[in-house]
Amino acid sequence: MDLEIIERMPHRRLNPLTREWVLVSPGRVERPWQGQVANIAAPSAPSYDPGCYLCPGNSRANGERNPKYSSTFVFTNDFPALQSEVPQGRIDEGGRALMIAESEAGLCKVVCFSPRHDLTLPRMSRDEITAVIEVWTEQYAELGALPYIKYVQIFENRGELMGCSNPHPHCQIWANQTIPNEPLREQESQASYRSRHSSCLFCDYAQLERRLRIRLVCENDSFMALVPFWAVWPFEVLLISQRHSRDFLPFDRSERRDLADMLKRVTTRYDSLFAISFPYSMGFHPAPTDGEPHPEWHFHAHFYPVLLSASLRKFMVGYEMLAAPQRDITPEMAASKLREASEDQRDRR
Repeated sequence: MDLEIIERMPHRRLNPLTREWVLVSPGRVERPWQGQVANIAAPSAPSYDPGCYLCPGNSRANGERNPKYSSTFVFTNDFPALQSEVPQGRIDEGGRALMIAESEAGLCKVVCFSPRHDLTLPRMSRDEITAVIEVWTEQYAELGALPYIKYVQIFENRGELMGCSNPHPHCQIWANQTIPNEPLREQESQASYRSRHSSCLFCDYAQLERRLRIRLVCENDSFMALVPFWAVWPFEVLLISQRHSRDFLPFDRSERRDLADMLKRVTTRYDSLFAISFPYSMGFHPAPTDGEPHPEWHFHAHFYPVLLSASLRKFMVGYEMLAAPQRDITPEMAASKLREASEDQRDRR
């Protein structure tokens, strides 16, 4: 099967990280649409909102008042999904592993990127984003050093369409007692690949993509961004470190600036693609903090945007909920559109 065939004919692609297949159906790209149109237009925000519980000096829901911070601001989530003081226990109703529940301890933090209420990553400077990356690095090290924490998940939900409850630029950090499902599957796949090939899954994959260059979106000395061969979401992007690093900690100042550069360039391309503030979920996958060396792990990040166009949203329903993920626009076509999108925030119209 050559590239010309997979650009035109239905086929499936294997995700080596999750070991799941995705069905690709290029012929459906031209189908008429009469479904829901996403309303993603948002009024311009002020630089400070007196009603925002994340803005400097304002009160939060628990009554605490934010400091008048001038850069980044980190605090423990007022409504955490995880709690540090949880009685340890496990049940197996019936004893046949049909109804198992286990306690799960952890911590949840919120990181405000900026005191400015009206900023997003593409509108921030590289220096400002670098300051955020330094906070992520500190939080990953601090939380990961806790003896009961096995994984530190840093993620950003941008836009109401992705369930973001507040437009103030921020992300969340959830630190778990156990390794969650997605990182665990990725850890097992990377370990299996290293065992079979005596090399790194991501290093080998990046080398292939660098040679082919059909799904590459942009790169710099330290990172590359591409639409993965196995992408599920329409304009999904995978961000990979150029050198084999397991987490944030080995990155020097230059690499942190390069990561800031890539985050700004990718998110600006998203905004330029449809001339809107592009909604997405983004998360980093550093190595687990379970005390193991994890030589197989390669630092990366996932961007999962749901839009097919400025107004059409991709839904995971029907076949995708009952059988397997499916996409219409091919990863190669998506990468081409992202490559053509401007990296200049001023080009948005």
